[in-house]
Amino acid sequence: MKNRPRRNRKSPIIREMIEETVLQPKNLIYPLFLLEGNLPSTEIISLPGIYRLNLDDLSKEIEKCVLLGIKTFVLFPVIKEEYKDAIGSYSYHQDNFYLEAIRTLKLRFPNVVLMSDVALDPYNVDGHDGIVQNGLILNDESLTVLSKMALAQAQAGIDIIGPSDMMDGRVGAIRTCLDENAYEDVSIMAYTAKYASAFYGPFREALDSAPKAGDKKTYQMNPANKNEALIEAELDTDEGADFLMIKPALCYLDVIHVLKESSNLPIAAYNVSGEYAMLKAACEKGWLNYELAMPEMLLSIKRAGADIILTYFAKDFARLYQNG
Repeated sequence: MKNRPRRNRKSPIIREMIEETVLQPKNLIYPLFLLEGNLPSTEIISLPGIYRLNLDDLSKEIEKCVLLGIKTFVLFPVIKEEYKDAIGSYSYHQDNFYLEAIRTLKLRFPNVVLMSDVALDPYNVDGHDGIVQNGLILNDESLTVLSKMALAQAQAGIDIIGPSDMMDGRVGAIRTCLDENAYEDVSIMAYTAKYASAFYGPFREALDSAPKAGDKKTYQMNPANKNEALIEAELDTDEGADFLMIKPALCYLDVIHVLKESSNLPIAAYNVSGEYAMLKAACEKGWLNYELAMPEMLLSIKRAGADIILTYFAKDFARLYQNG
């Protein structure tokens, strides 16, 4: 045989020299859950190793992650029921503990990148990503609140706005609002193809943000559809998005690949809570080797075309990476 592909696999040095996909901690964004005040930090039962953190503990977590090479974090607030109303107005109040935390963290860590979450479900008594009226999710009325929320976060010092609501036109509305208020340098990472997935359960438990009635299928995408993601990507790009995100990741590797091939914008993928939980559970049972399966899972997302991966595995991966 003249052609023996195994020759290029015969030593670690040769394998490393020609590997096609490289994943590093700098490609990862670490999701963090923020509690108000000095409430004690608590582990999320369905997300082993992931905690709802008060600000001091969250700061310590960021310190540890920076030493491991992780420098970008997405923050999710755990909102008490007493702060919720029909339009999510607490989301843009200046005394919102989430905004206060952003201001504090940007002072403590001026060189890290902080990404926000822009959606009504944490602040809305209905648990939906838009304003609910007579059982309907109102699209255009929700854009006003989402824009106010994004502006308040930009004023607090956030680096990347993350509109996760899937309301039509929200990227354009937020971009216009930011630009008109001299925050044209604040980036937008659009949740471009956010599917109505069964893999969000642990996240909704962490924030207590599940819908009180109905589901999110009128605004999140049908898992059967791929071409629809191209429509959403074109709209978000035209409206001023700086990054396009696919969520979840593992069941949508084909969508990640399609958007990478069709767009010149950086592509992000959210390795969501259910994906984390199922691998953790299998490893705790001894059915899989965590230190082998976890990097392979992340590598598959990167290989599909994701430039950036939001993942609860970020800290563990960075530790493995640092240890060689």
